Amino acid sequence: MSISKGIWYDRVPSTRHFEKLFEYAHLPNNLQDISAPFASLALLMLHSLEDGPELTTCLRKLLESKDCAVRQALIDQRNQQ
Repeated sequence: MSISKGIWYDRVPSTRHFEKLFEYAHLPNNLQDISAPFASLALLMLHSLEDGPELTTCLRKLLESKDCAVRQALIDQRNQQ
């Protein structure tokens, strides 16, 4: 399931590359709650900014932040067991 197929479709390949990386429906509910705001922010950036090297960097760093947050949630979950 795509988070918003239409907005990614008309973008350059370096931007479209991130579409699947911000998807979160496949995650357990607790990790979806962590990941969803990052996907929403990615969409906001697509609505607000044109393609270019800084948007690509923005999306890459946002993805890195999302990955860190998801990993921390997994660490927290393990520590609570």
